[in-house]
This record gives sequence, structure tokens and C-alpha cells, in this order.
Amino acid sequence: MVKDPQLIKKRREQMVKGAVRLFKQKGFHKTTTREIAKESGFSIGTLYEYIGSKEDVLYLVCDSIYDEVRERLVHQLDTSSRGMTRLKKAVAAYFQVIHDMQDEVLVMYQEAKSLPKEALSYVLKKEMEMTEMIEVILRDSLKEEAICLTEEKIKLISHNILVQAHMWTFRRWSIQKLYGLKEYTDLQIEQLLHGVYRPN
Repeated sequence: MVKDPQLIKKRREQMVKGAVRLFKQKGFHKTTTREIAKESGFSIGTLYEYIGSKEDVLYLVCDSIYDEVRERLVHQLDTSSRGMTRLKKAVAAYFQVIHDMQDEVLVMYQEAKSLPKEALSYVLKKEMEMTEMIEVILRDSLKEEAICLTEEKIKLISHNILVQAHMWTFRRWSIQKLYGLKEYTDLQIEQLLHGVYRPN
């Protein structure tokens, strides 16, 4: 209903932040749209000027998180380094982004199943785009090192990088008691890229 793009962007950011806090505390199903409006700093009437249902808020949350993860990763990538050094820095940058956004990532994975089928398909597509972004970094870095991997291995390593970064969030109740972020990242890079190094 609102035509002003800047106002839409501002309100959506408020909704996403408010919804993430509530979904983390109560879960999607136990949170009401009235609570989302209040947490976002405006009335229920104003909320419905921007959304049609509570599921729309969850969709916005998932969409916003993926976009922010991508933007932060692109911003943190070290384009001055090459080869395996560049790849390791890219993996470390991704782990850092997930660490910085761990509440959002946790909420997204816990609650995305509540999305309608069409919206869930869109979110899963965004997940694949993130994996493909890692694949591109992996291919480019290995090309600079003259290392050749099969497409199957590249895809699997890319998925593993994403999963191990997300594990920092999913199992933080245990993992973060055992390791600091740098130690965890270094150990995971060693494991993830063990089969990638050029043989002596």
C-alpha cells in the first residue's frame, strides 16, 4: 500500500529486527502480528500497510538475512590475495559473517519451514545461490594454484563450508564453549581444505 521506497526499506528493516528478536524468544507460531508491530515500533495498522500476513514477515526475515550475508561477505572478501591464501581468507570471512549474524541465521533455519511452499522455494533458491557463490570463489582460487578438482568435489566442498560455518550457530551451546571463533575457523579450514592442497 505504501509507495515511498525509502520508507518501505526503513519499515521492513524495523520489522525484520523486531521479528528476529521475537522469533528467537518465542518462535514464529507463538508470536503475534500485534507483538511484531509493537517490537518494530509502530501500530498494527501500520504493519498491515506493508504486509498481508505473519508469513510475509517471516519471508522478509529470510530474504533480508540472505541479502545481508551476501553483502557482508562481498565486502569482507580479500581480492588482493591469490590462490589458497585467497580461499582461506574467503572461508574465514564467511565464518565471521555467520558469527556476526548468528541470531538471524538461527531464526531463519528454525522457522523457514513455516513458510508457504512458494516462499520456501524462493528461500531455498537463495541458499543455493549462496553455495554457488562459494563455488565460484573455490574454482577461481584453485585455478590460480593450478589445482584441478571435479565438479562433484567442488560442489561438496562448497556445501561443507556453508554447513560448518552454520554449525558455529546451530551448536553454539557446545562449540562456543570449546573454541574461540578464530580457533574454530582455523581448525575447520584445515579439515575442509585438507583434500584440496596440491600434493608434494
